[in-house]
Amino acid sequence: MTNTTAPDTTMITVQQTARPTGFPTRDLFSFVESPVPAPEPGTALVENVLWSVDPYHREAMDSDEIWTLNSPMEGRTLGRVLDSRDPALRPGDLVLHRKGWRTHALVSKDETRPVPDFGGVPLAAHLSLLGGTGLSAYVGLTRIARLQPGEDLFVSAAAGGVGTAAGRLARLLGAGRLVGSAGSARKVAYLTEEIGFDAAFDYHDGPVAELLAKAAPEGLDAVLDGVGGEHLEAAIDSLRAHGRIAWVGAVGQYHSLSAPPPAPRNLFDVVGKSIRLEGFLVRDHMDALEELYDLAVPHLRSGALPLDVTVVEGFGHIVDAFLGMLRGENLGKMLVAA
Repeated sequence: MTNTTAPDTTMITVQQTARPTGFPTRDLFSFVESPVPAPEPGTALVENVLWSVDPYHREAMDSDEIWTLNSPMEGRTLGRVLDSRDPALRPGDLVLHRKGWRTHALVSKDETRPVPDFGGVPLAAHLSLLGGTGLSAYVGLTRIARLQPGEDLFVSAAAGGVGTAAGRLARLLGAGRLVGSAGSARKVAYLTEEIGFDAAFDYHDGPVAELLAKAAPEGLDAVLDGVGGEHLEAAIDSLRAHGRIAWVGAVGQYHSLSAPPPAPRNLFDVVGKSIRLEGFLVRDHMDALEELYDLAVPHLRSGALPLDVTVVEGFGHIVDAFLGMLRGENLGKMLVAA
């Protein structure tokens, strides 16, 4: 089967050319042009239209197993099938896949998921609240931290993609006091004025343990932590007995030029308070996606659940969007649109 509209003749891929030392710079990436490939039997040619840049991509920059130098990089993306030699992938179909950081990709059916037809839900939701970002928040809250109605929750890095999704979903799940940390006064205001956090603080304003204790003077029941280090130590301090921590990332150490920060100095309090600390990878919980849809889609359709996204226009700005996300320039999920 073929598409009546001829695809572009040039494909552009972003490739990493060297490993970073500390915070990454734009010169570590190159934009490489090549002819758009023709699909072979069992594959389809997809034109990518929406890309996700994620904190884990910074970790991938250090790993030969994830991003091989001078090769096309991977990342979550949404694209439209242009040409296909697989009847299961029809021209015009919208699909989700992981061959991002490029304008076009050859994919097989097993490498894609169809974009659900949720009328009235923006496409950007599928790479934010309904994508891996929102699923990380949902799994962390429901399966790992096991948040119950009325319980008090702390979310670190709360103004980013996972953090804003966690705040929105925690409210739908009936959370009690909701506390977040962020990296600027602008983000703190966004958390309390737009998301619905009861309290938030800029972690630059003092020791995190003191700031969190002030924001949650009666303690906490659950934590979703994506920072590690001082934030994780503060969370352990503020948790009540039998509290739960869902640990989803350690963005606080991604750019470290020396050794990673030491483990929280109060780690033994995990034993003393009977705290449950569990890390997780969202890829191990894809069966929770339908649960997330059931919870979120009706509220997205009604407008009661806004999307927290920062969209950068133009594939040529994808590296700038990635570096901007690492600098904390985004509110909510950082996306790039064609």
